[in-house]
Amino acid sequence: MGTEKLRYQIALTMIPGIGAVLAKNLISYCGDVNSVFKTSKAKLLKVPGVGPQLAESIHSFDDFQKVYEELVFIEKNKVKTVFFTDKKFPYRLKQCIDSPILLYYKGEIDFNRQKFVSIIGTRMATDYGKEFTINLVKSLAPYSPVIVSGLAYGIDIIAHKEALSQGLDTIAVLGHGLETVYPSQHRRYADNIVEQGALLTEFHSHSQINKNNFPKRNRIVAGLSDAIVVAESNRKGGAMITAEIGNSYNRDVFALPGNLDRKTSEGCNHLIKAHKASLIESAKDITYMLRWEEITEEKVTKPELLIDLSDEEQVIYDYLKQSNESYIDDISLNCNLNASKIASALLSLEFSGAVKSLPGKKYKAIQ
Repeated sequence: MGTEKLRYQIALTMIPGIGAVLAKNLISYCGDVNSVFKTSKAKLLKVPGVGPQLAESIHSFDDFQKVYEELVFIEKNKVKTVFFTDKKFPYRLKQCIDSPILLYYKGEIDFNRQKFVSIIGTRMATDYGKEFTINLVKSLAPYSPVIVSGLAYGIDIIAHKEALSQGLDTIAVLGHGLETVYPSQHRRYADNIVEQGALLTEFHSHSQINKNNFPKRNRIVAGLSDAIVVAESNRKGGAMITAEIGNSYNRDVFALPGNLDRKTSEGCNHLIKAHKASLIESAKDITYMLRWEEITEEKVTKPELLIDLSDEEQVIYDYLKQSNESYIDDISLNCNLNASKIASALLSLEFSGAVKSLPGKKYKAIQ
């Protein structure tokens, strides 16, 4: 059941003490996810961040019963997975150093389409925030963006509902596994989202609902999108965390200003005042900032290469197309390839005219 690669991908996420960054380093050092479990403790200790206890945990991992249970759940519930080295993995998210290595989802969605917008805010939304959110999604509908949010009460669910109403794909990023829906009152909307987008999570099916998981899921909400809109928020809360993360990811963050005496506008007003968000009045602010008025899908779509690329060359080429230009160390980290494979693939890509070498060990895609 399931491929050997998927079994090891799941297993790696189940080892305590291994986060996203360390997992990527391990895979890069060992060559692939399968090899992580077959590498000697002595060699594992050479990986930055791996100490004796963690090396032992990796080398002696044998809890494949939980992995098997996860595979059973995936097959029974028609759950799809995407690993960070896969071509289908969201390229926007891949650019974030702490992005998850494995995502689970239900539905059908192209994570690498153009135009993704996250709309987030307080659970205690006022009529002011609700009306703005509804009008914003309606006004964005002609541009066919994917609307991303967290399925929570308030602004989140309003954004999802209006996206469904407007025929837009929408992604609900969950802070728990796909075995349940939280809050349970939103299950009927979740079912519709599966038909018109996706439910997405990094958590295993058996993961319990834990308040500490929701800040973690916020980095996915931030990383998936080109723009983040905070419709309403108190000075503290999940929306403010997501906005801060969005800034660290160099995303365009927008905030709706509100009355100074309105608690649910304190966060938005602070973001604007601190120059951490652009003031938003309508969808035109987003379309102008992201140049949607000027750039159509046809204009930005680049022709496919008329040459055959190896798997390694394709991964590197796709990464460089999205990142514009990148240092060789960043290519190695993001593409999960060792130095020798990187050098060989880049040389081949240069000879084929697909990649150009720049000063300072930088490279860029030129087709």
